[in-house]
Amino acid sequence: MNKLNEIEGLNISENYLVSPFYVFFIICTMQVGIGILGFERYLVETAGFDAWISVLVAGGFLQVLVWVMYRLLQNGGGDIVHIHKQVFGKYIGGFLSLLFAIYALLLAFDVMITFIEVIKVWMFPGLQVWIFAFVMIGLVYYIVSGGFRVLTGIALISIVIGLPILLLKFFPIQAGHTMNIYPNIEHSPMQILAAAKQSALSFLGLEFLLIFYPFIKDPHKSKKWAHFAVFYTTMLYFISVLVTFVYFSEEQLKQVVWGTISTWKIVEFPFIERFEYVGIAMWLYVILPNVCIGIWGATRVMKRVFPVKQIHFLRFTCISLFFPVALVAGRDPINSINNFIGTVGFYVLLYIPVLLLLKTITDKVRKRHEH
Repeated sequence: MNKLNEIEGLNISENYLVSPFYVFFIICTMQVGIGILGFERYLVETAGFDAWISVLVAGGFLQVLVWVMYRLLQNGGGDIVHIHKQVFGKYIGGFLSLLFAIYALLLAFDVMITFIEVIKVWMFPGLQVWIFAFVMIGLVYYIVSGGFRVLTGIALISIVIGLPILLLKFFPIQAGHTMNIYPNIEHSPMQILAAAKQSALSFLGLEFLLIFYPFIKDPHKSKKWAHFAVFYTTMLYFISVLVTFVYFSEEQLKQVVWGTISTWKIVEFPFIERFEYVGIAMWLYVILPNVCIGIWGATRVMKRVFPVKQIHFLRFTCISLFFPVALVAGRDPINSINNFIGTVGFYVLLYIPVLLLLKTITDKVRKRHEH
């Protein structure tokens, strides 16, 4: 059994644990979701075609954040709920953990409404949202109720399906202009950093490590896989940015909402006329783990805070999500929600190093009192 089982509330049987290298797939699938379909436009608005530097800066920040999270988890033991309890006490710590659960739900909600918007814009303008939302949430409930090992399997499948689709960015390179990405830096360091912040928002999902860490067998061995996952997703975003910059001019890209989907339109096969339809349909398998792990993480935290079975929180959460997902529609409100959740996610990422600092101070004070 996992050594973390010694901590109250973390008595997880070895049958429910996953091998360390699966951390690579879980982190990758959380970071590569709906954001990669259209994040280029927002970077260009801030830093123009110098935004490729911003992606690398954001990737470097996330590598540091991985180290911070493993330091926090290895020193504190357990998960985010246990660490909050150690640092802030039972009640304040529980409240902060619930805020983290709400944040996880918001991420899942954001992915669902944004993907439904993509389907309405590109495939079925007359789509009855409530029907699709009902089917999708039902599928999510079925997967999440299977447990964390099932989620890990879905994450693995999503990476296997998603990578070949992203490799089709080879087609825009043939039709593009490589001089667009000539390294002529025209923007200030502050603009590049602002775009780095914007690109970091597309990488959200890494912080779920603070929830599923106890489900890793020999968790200390998973650190290298987490770093490799961040490197992999950074390279995916970096290549995606470069390809989009090659294909579109800067002014064109400012008008394109879904840059990656737009590049799919030029993909040609003898047996497929509109490949973007195929790409969007297959992308459902990529975003599905985003929603499932988001809801699983939220209900897992709720279970850790309150003495209630996780399945009850799962049912309540799925029912509660159905109505807002079915009702929210339109580019403007969805864009506002995206911006709000992105800002919240950015502050969550900044909060993690602060939590490590507070945990270190708390441990030192506790040791002094013990001696």
